[in-house]
Amino acid sequence: MDGGILRAATLGMISLAVAVVLGAAVWIVVGLRRREHAATIRIGALTGELAALRDGQAALQKARDVAEAANVAKTRYLVGVSHEIRAPLNAIYGYGQLLERPGAIEPGEAARVIRRSSEHLTNIVDGLLDISRIESGVMTLSRDIVPLPEFLDAIVSMFRVQAEAKGLRLIYEAPRNLPAHVRTDEKRLRQILVNLLSNAVKYTPSGSIALTVRYSGLIADFAVSDTGIGIPPEDVERIFEPFDRGSSAIAQDQPGTGLGLAITRVLAQLMGGDVALSPAPGGGSVFRLRLMLSEARDVAAPTARRRAITGYDGPRRTILLIDDDPAQLAVLQGLLRPLGFSVYAASGGAEGIDLALRCQPDLVLLDIQMPGLTGWDVARRLRSIDDAVPPNGGGRIKILLVSANAHEFAAGGDGAAAHNGFVLKPVQLEALLDAIAAQLGLVWCSAEPGAGGAPATPLPDLAGAAASIARLRYLGRVGNVREIDGALDALTNDFPDSAVLVAQLRDHLRRFDLKAYIDLLNAVD
Repeated sequence: MDGGILRAATLGMISLAVAVVLGAAVWIVVGLRRREHAATIRIGALTGELAALRDGQAALQKARDVAEAANVAKTRYLVGVSHEIRAPLNAIYGYGQLLERPGAIEPGEAARVIRRSSEHLTNIVDGLLDISRIESGVMTLSRDIVPLPEFLDAIVSMFRVQAEAKGLRLIYEAPRNLPAHVRTDEKRLRQILVNLLSNAVKYTPSGSIALTVRYSGLIADFAVSDTGIGIPPEDVERIFEPFDRGSSAIAQDQPGTGLGLAITRVLAQLMGGDVALSPAPGGGSVFRLRLMLSEARDVAAPTARRRAITGYDGPRRTILLIDDDPAQLAVLQGLLRPLGFSVYAASGGAEGIDLALRCQPDLVLLDIQMPGLTGWDVARRLRSIDDAVPPNGGGRIKILLVSANAHEFAAGGDGAAAHNGFVLKPVQLEALLDAIAAQLGLVWCSAEPGAGGAPATPLPDLAGAAASIARLRYLGRVGNVREIDGALDALTNDFPDSAVLVAQLRDHLRRFDLKAYIDLLNAVD
C-alpha cells in the first residue's frame, strides 16, 4: 500500500516537474518569439532608417554637386566677365592716355574706339540687368509695329560681313508670304535673333550658316542652322543655363559671359514662344524659335522725316544739372546749351539745392549716387521747397533722375514720388531730349541737314548702293553705332563717289546726332 502511494507520489512529482519544465519551455519559447518579433520590428526600423540615411546622403551629394557646379559656373562667369570688361576698358584707358599727349593720335579715331568700347560695356551691363529683371519679374514687353521683311534683311546684313570675314556662307531667302508688318517687341525679337546668329558665327569654324523663316497662321518659325562644332546630347539643356556653355572645350575657350542663350530662351517664353535645339543633319546645330507674330494691317504711311533739333519754341527755360561727375556735367551742358537752355551745374547735393534757390530752374537733372546728400534726399528737399513757394507752389519744378543705379529705378510722376521721371545712364541723348520735352511741354524747332549755314554739299547719285544705304539707315534707327563704322568703310570702298556723304555721316556720329544722320541718309536718292 505504502509502495503504491509512494509510486503515485513519485509520478505526481515527475508530472509536476514535467509540467513545470514544459511551462518554462513554453514561456521561454513565447519570450523568444516576442523578442524575435521585436527584433524583426527593430530591424525593419533600422532598415528604413538606413534607407532614409542613404537617400539623405544621396540628396546631400546631389546638392553638393549642384553647388559645386554652380560655383564652377560662377568662377567661369567671373573670368568671362572680367575678360569682357577688361578688353574695352583697356582700349578706353589706352586711348585716353594717348589723347593726353598732343599729336599722339587723331582725336576722331580715338573717339570712335572709345565710343565702341563704351557700347560694348553697356551691352554687358544690359545683359546682366536683363537677367535681374527677368528673375525679379519686372520686365515688360512692348507692342511695336515692325516691318518684318526689312527688319530681317537688316539683321542678316549685320552678320553677313562677320560671316564672310571667317570664310562662311550666310544663307537667307525671305519667304513670299511674310507679312509686311507685324506686332511684337522689336527690341526683344532683335535681341533673340542676334544672339542666335552671333553664336552660329562664333561656333562655326567653316561651312555655312542659314536663317530660314516660315510664317503660317500668325505663327513665325525661325530656324538658325550651322555646320559648326555641334552640341553633345547631354549639353542640350545645360547650355540654356546662365553662365554655362556646356562641356565642349572649344565652347569654353570662346569669349563672352555665357548669358546669351539663357536670356534668349527666357525672352522667347515671355513673348509666348520658345527656343529649342536639335542636331543638324551632317553636323552642327539648329536653333528653332517659334513665336506668334500677329499681322499689322492698315499701317499708316510713314510720316515726314524728323529733322535735326536746333532749339525750341517759347520762352527760354532754365535747367539745373546736379552730378558729382564732371564728365557727365560737361556732356549734358554740351547738349543743352546749343539748344537755347540756360544751364546751371552743381557738383553736389547741398550745392545744387543752394543753386536751385537762386536760379529757379524749370527742370532739374539729378544724379542719385553722390557724396553727402543722395539724389533721393535732394529731390525731396527740392520738392518741399517748391511746394512752399506761393502762389502756385507744388509741381512747378520738374525733376528727372539721371542715374546708373538701375536697381533703384522708379518711374516717378505718380504724385507720390518727389521726382517726375527717370533716365538711365549711359544716357541716350535723343531719349533724354524726348524726356525733357515731355516734362516741359516743349515743341522742338528743327532744320533739314545743312540748313541755317553754308549750302549743303550736293549728295552724290549712288546708283546700286540702295542695299548699303538701307543698312546704314537701319543701323542708325536702332542706334547700333558699333556696326556703322564698318558699314561706312564698306560703302566708301564699294562706291568711291560716296566719300563726301560718308564724311558728313561721320560728322553727325561724332556729335551723337543720329537724327541728322538718318535724315541725311533719307535724302540720298
